[in-house]
Amino acid sequence: MSDPAAIPAAWLRQRAEAAASGLPPLLAEAEHLAATVILGEHGRRRAGLGDQFWQYRHAHAGDAYREIDWRRSGRADATFVREKEWQAAQSVLFWIDTARSMSFTSDADRPSKGARARLLGLAAAVLLNRGGERIGLMQDPEPPRHGEAQLIRVAAELAKEDSADYGIPAERAMPTGARAVLISDFLGDWAQVEGVLAHAADRGVKGVILQVLDPQEEAFPFDGRTIFQSMAGVLEFETLKAGELRNRYLERLAERKARLSMLADRTGWQYQCHHTGESAQAALLWLYGALEGVR
Repeated sequence: MSDPAAIPAAWLRQRAEAAASGLPPLLAEAEHLAATVILGEHGRRRAGLGDQFWQYRHAHAGDAYREIDWRRSGRADATFVREKEWQAAQSVLFWIDTARSMSFTSDADRPSKGARARLLGLAAAVLLNRGGERIGLMQDPEPPRHGEAQLIRVAAELAKEDSADYGIPAERAMPTGARAVLISDFLGDWAQVEGVLAHAADRGVKGVILQVLDPQEEAFPFDGRTIFQSMAGVLEFETLKAGELRNRYLERLAERKARLSMLADRTGWQYQCHHTGESAQAALLWLYGALEGVR
């Protein structure tokens, strides 16, 4: 089969199908979602080491004489420095909650919180990988890496489900100056979330908090006799007057969201709440843009 024209179409199709079968379904879906987001050539948009021109800026005291762009300065009444774009790859660590609470959906036609969280996290990882970034999982002891093999490794890890009722961000030593992405419903232990962000802040790590909720969790449409049970069946509560709990529940949920937002503000992170009934593409655009904003 040295002559390409002599290769049967059926043989080519068989090889293509065999290659595609090795791609985890989640990664294939994430690649498809990432392909719908037109971002152009990835740029870190920070001054530093690199060869590509970024911008001109006014010269400041302390700038080296050789950094001045005399041609640009000659066309104005000011002195300009020519900055280059920062091109060194960074590490981005993901924690995507796979606990049982994330398997909840109030509608069979709507993705679960966990399915949406995995999709958004992995699609963001695909985009970052295309830009040359190193990606990894907070619960993975291996260092962040770049490449298709790393994407497949991350997808395989995300396919595993945590048996716990609520997820807890993994604790690990984060590389100084790295970035992080936390995606969860954040309905579990609040102290654990605070601890992880405090550790990250101490090491100069900034990132994104994306809270994923089902629309029913925001509406609390229950009334009369209701049995509330956690997804793992560990917690159970029965009431005859569920409607009387609505205001108290909504206040507690609003308080949790406000605390996440304030915690993000204090540590230089970005926070957003996403509902599974909303567009995954819009959420991915926000997530990627937020990561650009915390560089």
